Amino acid sequence: MLSKQKIFTLGFQHVLAMYAGAVIVPLIVGGALKLTSAQMAYLIAADLFTCGIATILQVMGTKYFGSKLPVILGCTFTAVGPIIAIASTSNLATAYGAIIISGLFVVLAAPLYGKLLKFFPTIVTGSVVTIIGLSLIPVAMNNAAGGQGSPDFGQPKNLLLALLTLVIILLVNRFTTGFVRSISVLVGW
Repeated sequence: MLSKQKIFTLGFQHVLAMYAGAVIVPLIVGGALKLTSAQMAYLIAADLFTCGIATILQVMGTKYFGSKLPVILGCTFTAVGPIIAIASTSNLATAYGAIIISGLFVVLAAPLYGKLLKFFPTIVTGSVVTIIGLSLIPVAMNNAAGGQGSPDFGQPKNLLLALLTLVIILLVNRFTTGFVRSISVLVGW
């Protein structure tokens, strides 16, 4: 059984990881669509609000959905490209409508997906996750360089800080076990 301090530490790391993911997606979308700072604030607030609703539904669980596990849900990076494409050719309201309709489709198709899961071995799902990760390399490099538009973009101090963070996380994962290994992201932060 974990102590209260360990539970708090793991929860804090989980919230930080979720919050970063939940905020980065609207920042990427808003930046690509050249939204104003007020529009970006609304986009981030809407994202955090819906992440909160999804988390509550997941934790509470019902007969039809939700795992009843303490899992914080965030925004997916897989939607970034389609959202930008739809909003660029039409408008942001159309992108929101597409998200709502696709969300309804996912809820309705989830039982079928559960039955089809046996046809997707780990090599398939692993390949998809790898492709998503590789497609995010430009975003990661922009962030490692200090953030697009930053006055010190690309400065060695930014790159060294990103490298040091990565090395710390990798070393903690490689040379520790148990609780310390599970908080490697928090240690690197």
